[in-house]
Amino acid sequence: MSTVVERGAVRAAPAPRGRRSTALVAVQTLAAREIAVRVLRALGTSEVLAASTVLEARRAAAAHTGDACVVEAGLQDGAGISLVRDLRAAGWSPAVVVSTTEDPWMVRAALAAGVRCFVSTPASGTVAPVLPSTPEGLQNLSGREVEVLQLVADGQSNREVGDALGLSALTVKSHLARIARKLGTGDRAEMVLVCLRAGVIS
Repeated sequence: MSTVVERGAVRAAPAPRGRRSTALVAVQTLAAREIAVRVLRALGTSEVLAASTVLEARRAAAAHTGDACVVEAGLQDGAGISLVRDLRAAGWSPAVVVSTTEDPWMVRAALAAGVRCFVSTPASGTVAPVLPSTPEGLQNLSGREVEVLQLVADGQSNREVGDALGLSALTVKSHLARIARKLGTGDRAEMVLVCLRAGVIS
């Protein structure tokens, strides 16, 4: 098993006494999901929401703001990294992604999406992670769009990208919208992953 942890990340600690905490586990294999639920409860988590698909996870998390989430990278109906990004935007943190592959591009995309820890473990009856295919529009990216994507891959916000390239944040947003149309996805992590795997950015 291999683990990548974001610099500065701290170990999860039991919730303070008297304070309720909520966690989400989105793992499609029942046995692995139950283990994660038991571990979180042992750490003092008051409520653990369990799901086997992206859709189930979104429904379970809709009415909560949790303290932690454990998500499988390749869920049956979508990418776990995209789910993590949306959960973090809704206030869920920190996030752990579990995968049956050690693909370095997936690890980098996960960290760029705000994942605090990426764990790679041998497959045991699980479905291989879903990776985005290479879109035809990849070859139509302009030089400026590639520059924007490189900075996004480095974890920079639209404003930071704009400052680095002498552009406004609105112009950067427009570039990203055009990139999204060419690549067929508006998800920042997926855009970065596609370009990393194709060697467009490094």
